[in-house]
Amino acid sequence: MARVLIVDDEKSIRRTLAEFLRKEGYEVDTAEEVDQALALLGKTEFDLVITDIIMPRISGIELLEQIRQSRPDIQVIIMTGEPTVETAVKAVQAGAYDYISKPIVKDMLIKVVKLAIQLKDVTDKKKHLEDMNFQYRRNLEQLVEARTKDLHDSMQSTIMALASMVSLRDAYTAGHQMRVGNLAAAIGKELNLPPSTVEGLRVTGYLHDIGKVTLPAEILAKPGKITKLEFEIIKTHAAQGYEILKDLRLPWPVANVIYQHHERKDGSGYPDGLKNEEILEEARVLIVADVVEAMSSHRPYRTSLGIEAALDEIRANSGTLYDPDVSEACLSLFESSDFVIIDDFAKTNFIR
Repeated sequence: MARVLIVDDEKSIRRTLAEFLRKEGYEVDTAEEVDQALALLGKTEFDLVITDIIMPRISGIELLEQIRQSRPDIQVIIMTGEPTVETAVKAVQAGAYDYISKPIVKDMLIKVVKLAIQLKDVTDKKKHLEDMNFQYRRNLEQLVEARTKDLHDSMQSTIMALASMVSLRDAYTAGHQMRVGNLAAAIGKELNLPPSTVEGLRVTGYLHDIGKVTLPAEILAKPGKITKLEFEIIKTHAAQGYEILKDLRLPWPVANVIYQHHERKDGSGYPDGLKNEEILEEARVLIVADVVEAMSSHRPYRTSLGIEAALDEIRANSGTLYDPDVSEACLSLFESSDFVIIDDFAKTNFIR
């Protein structure tokens, strides 16, 4: 069972949270200040740290920053008695998984802890895959055919696990990723791109919003109009996705394409305002697939705008916001009467 460390200078809060979590089967340790917490972290393996943001001498944010430097695999949840968007920004920028408001509601605490532990498990699987890849590269000449197949199977299952990470925070985004991956692959085929590139587009689409696991769940699921500051938080997901996947060695430029999937041909996109050929070819395909799927699907904050509205957007801005060749290929797909975006993980081998 997962091990949790609770850090708060109020004894009653430490006791209450520890009791809640122990009843759920978690192993729990507590610390009343940051130095004590760091000492425990130095000698005990923890999966999750829950820390108050305001404490004597050293703040919870400073503890979070130290954990991120020494143990980036540990998930951290920030507690605050003054919940604001600014608090969320500070916590997300420092690398928190989520933040919860005091007074703590038991059901909300259990839900957030459960999701954080699930994310820790997926992150551990990702680290295991990276270790396997390293071993694979070191011993490539000695690996027999059966061993290579095992590694490929492991890589495929890990990609599927990573693609499912977002569903822990946002079921809408999880389905969106699947559809974008399959649409991007279909556009790639329409463009006569090499099979390996097409498969890379599918994989990248499946993972392109993985950075949203770092965003506060209440912003992702907000039903009404978001604020400017909340949109700035959401915009960080492209760069966060890059950070999550940059060290994962795959046969395609997945992390770089994800970083660019909100750029626009005229330089009006983010995070870097890239233009024209500065945007990778695969990213130009993913951009169009992402826009079409997002506009034609339901979201917590609006109903579907419909596929025709999505295609009208591509027609109207082909050559301005979107690559004209990619736009033409996408429109051609939907003009064929039998084309449907696959709403599932494609039954295919990812590894070429």
